[in-house]
Amino acid sequence: MNRLVRAAQTSQALSLAAMEEASRLGLREADIDHLFLALVINDQSAGRALRELDIDLDSARLAVEEQRDAQLTSLGIEASFPEAGRIVFHETDGYEWTRRARDLIAKSSSKGKPGDAAAVLRELVAEPSGLITGILGRLGTTSDALIERLDRADSPSMKSMPVSAKVKGRTTGPTENFISAPLDEVWAFLTDPARIPEWEPSIGTLDQTSQEAKPGTVWEGTAPATYPDGKPVKIKPQFRRRSVELIAIHRPDRIAWSFGYPDVAQSNSVLTEFALANATGGTQLRITRSWSRRRGWRGLVAWPLRPIQKFLVWITLFQTGSAISRTFR
Repeated sequence: MNRLVRAAQTSQALSLAAMEEASRLGLREADIDHLFLALVINDQSAGRALRELDIDLDSARLAVEEQRDAQLTSLGIEASFPEAGRIVFHETDGYEWTRRARDLIAKSSSKGKPGDAAAVLRELVAEPSGLITGILGRLGTTSDALIERLDRADSPSMKSMPVSAKVKGRTTGPTENFISAPLDEVWAFLTDPARIPEWEPSIGTLDQTSQEAKPGTVWEGTAPATYPDGKPVKIKPQFRRRSVELIAIHRPDRIAWSFGYPDVAQSNSVLTEFALANATGGTQLRITRSWSRRRGWRGLVAWPLRPIQKFLVWITLFQTGSAISRTFR
């Protein structure tokens, strides 16, 4: 993957997760402690290194809270942070990074640095305020131990090789996500048709969700009428109705759903596949989205648009993966 693309995608993923964590506390600024929490649930080597040190999201959140309280006490300030609630980032707006967090992320991709999650974690560990060092101490580890673990996770022998998702005649895009929940819980969530509107952005409601989930079963649904923040969605009439079909279900590691537009002539159905695997601290989830390529002159016209299509595929995959992750946080 192009280094700049990798850095941009990493920045987007970490920004979303960190600002979601800030939103739990009613904050509109995400700081380096929220960035640390985002790294704990990241699917790249940085997240694996943290989780291999038995750092999970719950313990990391507690350590961050305790370290913040300790810093205030050391300054003679009697105050407390708001009690954490649910993530509301996707329902609100006005979020941004603190200056030091923004500068740190920029530094991770400067002067030839890769800008991936590992580079961000290395900069975070070296950050001079002592906040992250204190958090790591409360988690029973040190900066040196973390960097040593990260070096091993970044070694060529430890890097996971991407699985080719190419299928002849189909445009395909994959992505990897770490979900901070046991595999059986993630499986139950992804195989429940009633939960589809929670992770598939094109589905607002789904009918007859009490039907048995077995291959070949088809459900009818509608597109969302509003965005999560309550703003209305403008959608053409022929795109309002949706069809959802369960294509495959192989417990415990594979599920495939197909989404179509029954009122659109010659529309291509979109296939969304999930591959699950046990991972330290949770579940590794590969999401693959694909659809048939058009043939004839329409396919030729679409050829120059493929870079844009790849970006749009990544955006939809990112939205789906983020929604699943958010469910278990």
